[in-house]
Amino acid sequence: MGRKKLLVSDFALSFMWVCSGVLLKSFIIKNMSFSHSHLAEIVKFSFSIANMFFYAFLSKLFHGGANNPLATLVDAISGDFHNFLFCIGSRIPAQVIGYIVGVKLLIDNIPEVGRGPRLNVNIPLGALTEGILTFVIVIISLGLAATKIRRNFFMKTWISSLIKIILHKVGSGLTGGCMNPASVMGWAYARGDHITKEHFFVYWLAPIEATLLAVWTFKLLVRHMRKDKTCSKRKSD
Repeated sequence: MGRKKLLVSDFALSFMWVCSGVLLKSFIIKNMSFSHSHLAEIVKFSFSIANMFFYAFLSKLFHGGANNPLATLVDAISGDFHNFLFCIGSRIPAQVIGYIVGVKLLIDNIPEVGRGPRLNVNIPLGALTEGILTFVIVIISLGLAATKIRRNFFMKTWISSLIKIILHKVGSGLTGGCMNPASVMGWAYARGDHITKEHFFVYWLAPIEATLLAVWTFKLLVRHMRKDKTCSKRKSD
């Protein structure tokens, strides 16, 4: 896929993701009388899963378009230096701009959408929370991509979506459970606090470090497993 088309798809997916998430939430709260019941949670879960499947399909359709800088960062680390520069210098900014434009549009037209995820704990705990959540989802995503499950679109997307929802619930009361720096950037930019140390350390530095650590850990585990298999084969021979 051409690089220009990839940038357009990154921007479009990021813009659509933030808009669809807010609109779905607003629809459930406004139009369903059981918004605070267990049935409402089931409905929200179903919509969230369906939404993730839809965007996973779009990402596949766009041949690698993404709405999360962390997924792009994993690709950047795995590729050559030119691809790394392209991802860091162009793709991630395109995603950030997509979220900023989407949030701006939402706030201008639906003022009651709120102000996005907020840090409810101190900076060290917030950074640790986002770091752990990011590490877990990146490790799982790499694991799914390295097994036979990667060929099964439904199973791969189902497992990934389910884990993301669980991790989001775990961290929602502390940091928002975002695991997406660009998404938080969109809301923080709208609030005017995108240059604070809380935003930088919790929503950018911690997830990026966790992503790098997850990729390094996964490569180390894969290398160790391959070495064990080679040794076992030699012994059997």
